[in-house]
Amino acid sequence: MISGGEQAHGSSVMDQVGDNIIHHVSNSDIHHPIVHLPHLFGIDMSVTKHVMMLWVVAVLVSVVVIIPIRRFLRKGSGVPTGMINAIESIVKFIRDSIVKPNVGSKWVMMWTPLLLTFFFFILFANAIGMIPIFDVLGLSDRFLFHTNPESFLNRLLHGGVTATGNFNVTAGLATITFFSIMVAGTLAHGFINHWKNLAPKGLAWPVYIILIPIELMGLLVKPFALTMRLAANMTGGHIALLALLSLMAIFGEMFHSTAAGVGVAFISVPMAAAISGLEIIVVLVQAYVFTLLTSVFIGMAINVDH
Repeated sequence: MISGGEQAHGSSVMDQVGDNIIHHVSNSDIHHPIVHLPHLFGIDMSVTKHVMMLWVVAVLVSVVVIIPIRRFLRKGSGVPTGMINAIESIVKFIRDSIVKPNVGSKWVMMWTPLLLTFFFFILFANAIGMIPIFDVLGLSDRFLFHTNPESFLNRLLHGGVTATGNFNVTAGLATITFFSIMVAGTLAHGFINHWKNLAPKGLAWPVYIILIPIELMGLLVKPFALTMRLAANMTGGHIALLALLSLMAIFGEMFHSTAAGVGVAFISVPMAAAISGLEIIVVLVQAYVFTLLTSVFIGMAINVDH
């Protein structure tokens, strides 16, 4: 929702649309943190919207996945049903269809927990972004509560809800992948041999002058690709939705007619609904792709001959 100060910033709808879209997909800025905290070593430690959403995702993964599984395992027997059965199917699929073919039978049980964590964490973070919780809170505040602009509720409204649309978050996940590749190669072949395996053996020495820098660059390209792919996909869908819905206000102002805005709604709303359906698929696909690519990269460090 746009605050009164933000509305005054632009003299027309066209002036406000861009800021409004960026506002709904970016992190809350330093002026509107959820919780103000002091600086530590020159770094502002205040809790922003995306930091809070990461905490929410961690709690949800614990409540929906970790706690039910631990409770089931404590029983020691019984056939899994309901949610446990669904989780078991996902775990088996990731272990047998993603991790095992890439890292091999010897390492499958070592790397499956990490990849399962990636999958569930990214899946929940992506999915939360599709639920308009804060938009409902914003409407409720505007028409019912009428709290002041600096209230806790209004601070919740600043910034987007999809933490995986933040390049800092996806870079953090990709950094874990990067170090996992290093650890996997070192455990499988030793530290020295892992670095030797970056380039094929038996080539003429002048080739290595070109090949080694390329391979080192490839090490950095892998986490960079993971970072950009996840964040860009999650941000792009939300921008498309907001742009389509903004057409109603834009056409209404252009033609100075409410009827024009309503007329455009018959086109923009169905298109937005279609993109929302596509976004639901993207939520699952991006969690799967990040998990798959991480498994492939770890497998490449382990199985250098394949």
